[in-house]
Amino acid sequence: MNTNTLWSLRLGFSNKESQLIEKLGFTSFLEQSFDSKIDHSLPSFLKDSPKTMIELKLVRETIQKADEEEKKKILKKQIKDVTELRVWWLEKMQQEKFPLREKMTCFWHNHFVSTIQKVKVSYWIYQHNMVLRENAFGNFKDITKKIIQSNAMVRYLDNVDNRKGKLNENLSRELLELFTIGIGNYTEEDIKNGAKALAGLHLGDEKAMYRPRLEDNETITYLGKTGNFKVEDLIDIIFEQKNTPYFLTEKILKWFIYDTPSSELIQYYGDYFKETNFEIKPLLLKIFTEEYPKNNKGSKIKDPLVFSLQLLNELQIESTNKLILIQFLKQQGMELFNQPNVKGWIGGNHWLTSQIYLQRNNTVDFLSSGQNMVRIRKNETEEKKRSPNIQFESNGNNISIIKELTDRLLFTVDKNTQEDMETILKYDFNPKSESASSAVLRLFTYITKLPEFQLI
Repeated sequence: MNTNTLWSLRLGFSNKESQLIEKLGFTSFLEQSFDSKIDHSLPSFLKDSPKTMIELKLVRETIQKADEEEKKKILKKQIKDVTELRVWWLEKMQQEKFPLREKMTCFWHNHFVSTIQKVKVSYWIYQHNMVLRENAFGNFKDITKKIIQSNAMVRYLDNVDNRKGKLNENLSRELLELFTIGIGNYTEEDIKNGAKALAGLHLGDEKAMYRPRLEDNETITYLGKTGNFKVEDLIDIIFEQKNTPYFLTEKILKWFIYDTPSSELIQYYGDYFKETNFEIKPLLLKIFTEEYPKNNKGSKIKDPLVFSLQLLNELQIESTNKLILIQFLKQQGMELFNQPNVKGWIGGNHWLTSQIYLQRNNTVDFLSSGQNMVRIRKNETEEKKRSPNIQFESNGNNISIIKELTDRLLFTVDKNTQEDMETILKYDFNPKSESASSAVLRLFTYITKLPEFQLI
């Protein structure tokens, strides 16, 4: 696999940025990715959705008073908003010139998990997603403070039920276990005392806020520090702990490059992360530029997003029905805004069970045949819209075209695989014949069903 193609897949969701990486140079590509602009305009499908506490109260009252037919309409609108939210994000992933910000947003999305099924308010989930996007390359401590005080997180981890005399420890526990320092670096007493500090942190209009009558203002000891602490105090103390930089560094290495990063790499980059005072951009720049020259192809299993969006890009299917893509991601266990639990998608070998592999091979056939994957516009023939198209050098021969495709699609090619491909694309292959595209498409289908194609 071409190095630029490999890193286009790792830093985005397809290989379409590989030529841009080659043109700009890797470091310049990264810098422009970090400087990419953010669209802050509210998506149109959310304009009529409830946003403030008053608006949400009115909706609840309306539902209580509504007849069954009206309740169905309201529920249908809520379901539609969630679908539109997923479509909105998938389009961003596919359309951004520099998709690294969306890739990093997806990383944070799986780190600070907050699902629509539990939160139920689409606007809060959108807010949560925008905080991740706006702070994707910022400071780890800052983004932690913002997310822990988001309505989505307070609702998702049940801090609305956390009050003096009736503590709920969910947010306190996950703040330590899954968001910052990991198991083994705190005590159960720290969790209990953290819950006291978080008691009364409740829903607000733009973000969570403390409700004085629900607060617990008891002096506590938290990770060795004693005082009267609130949410930001807790996070400041957490970021003084030894393991904090290494916990996130390991997850970043797993997300972008290695399913099983070495302890030496985690220590090395974690030390640097600590030196930068938890700044994400310099950490990413160091990791990417230092790992770029290494021979680390095939060190990571593609997640369903990369797998599917790479296929769509290679087949040049641009007007895909996003509902089908959403369903595929759900089948593969990577439904956006709906991770299986607060731990998020585990990744690694979990992305390549026998069932998932079969689904992926079926999807290759499905996409390659063009079955119902695009919307048919009026006055356009179905045949025209359903035909996928693989890019290949029309002046090449069977060997050069095989190499062209394998450079884009496979990290390694053994002797048996090469012989199989030469059987599909024979020595007398004519790239200018009417059947050339079909033959190359058969070659593409063979390649994309190989176990090696699942790896980057």
